[in-house]
Amino acid sequence: MTSPLKSLIACGTKLWLDSIDPELVLASRELGATGATSNPVIVSDLLRTGRFDDQLDKLLQQGFSDSEIAWQMTDQLVQDAQEVFLPVWQQTRGNDGYVSFELDPLLEDPESGPPITERVQEYIRLGRKWSVGNENRMIKVPATPAGLECLEQLVADGVTLNVTLIFTSRQYRAARDAVWRGAQRRDNLEQFKSVYSIFVSRVDVYSERHVTQLSPGTQGLVGIVNAKQIWAENQLFWSDHPTPLDQEMIFASTGTKKPEDAPTKYVAAFAGSDIETNPPATNDAVESSGVTFARSVDQLPPQDILEEIEREIDCEHLEQVLMDEGIKKFAEPQKALLALIAQKRAELTSTDKS
Repeated sequence: MTSPLKSLIACGTKLWLDSIDPELVLASRELGATGATSNPVIVSDLLRTGRFDDQLDKLLQQGFSDSEIAWQMTDQLVQDAQEVFLPVWQQTRGNDGYVSFELDPLLEDPESGPPITERVQEYIRLGRKWSVGNENRMIKVPATPAGLECLEQLVADGVTLNVTLIFTSRQYRAARDAVWRGAQRRDNLEQFKSVYSIFVSRVDVYSERHVTQLSPGTQGLVGIVNAKQIWAENQLFWSDHPTPLDQEMIFASTGTKKPEDAPTKYVAAFAGSDIETNPPATNDAVESSGVTFARSVDQLPPQDILEEIEREIDCEHLEQVLMDEGIKKFAEPQKALLALIAQKRAELTSTDKS
């Protein structure tokens, strides 16, 4: 009997793990996962376990700063995951098998981030730096004003991108068009690959807080409808602009936020195409659900629900609120990672002296 996750993959979904925990990466690969994503929260959670104290201690003894250690550990953990998925990248000739590497979130810190022109240049510098020599690494850039402005140049430079923090079709179009302009500046499109991470469950959290007038049958479907409509737009654009590799959506934030929602709610909604990045807990819940998945990514709710969503949702307000929240969630974990390394420095230094 096919397991739930294997049925998800069989119907056309590429399963990526929202973690770079070495043990979970290997386990997820056994289940059929073909890629992974990383962020500062994931790195912090790994370092907090103590499993990497030996590596941290060596870096401390070499005199690296907290920030340098954070990036060296992130780079190493992502590289380790890349090794696991490299055979997929090779077999698919660059169409799958990637691990995402997030550029410095502190560039978007509302309190200490540099002016936008400096942010753009720093994104370009860091994107080049962290992509060199990493053929199956995706550089993750947020769909902020500075992030969007750097995309064309990075793609022209040959960098493979994952544009993240996308909540609306406006952001998606701005990102896609910048990426396509950059692609046209390349000598050829043989290794041109891009993905666009649309966040799902956060949109439903927004609608429940800010659009309380939605009918009970519509509330809780906004995130799904929004992401499916953007997926359909992406399908149409790239069918008109064919490339050797697929330019895909990543359905992110697929973990449910409400206890009464089935853990398969978002996973099932997008089954059948493109990429889902599922947190380990979501994969565990899905695998134990007993559900057999079938393609539903191209199926929308009834027309009256679609019309209600279009009528009641203010996309500009949605984007503003979720981007304000998203940027905070983007920058704060990096600060927490640096604080954790400072704490580890004190602990390990004290242990070395005793």
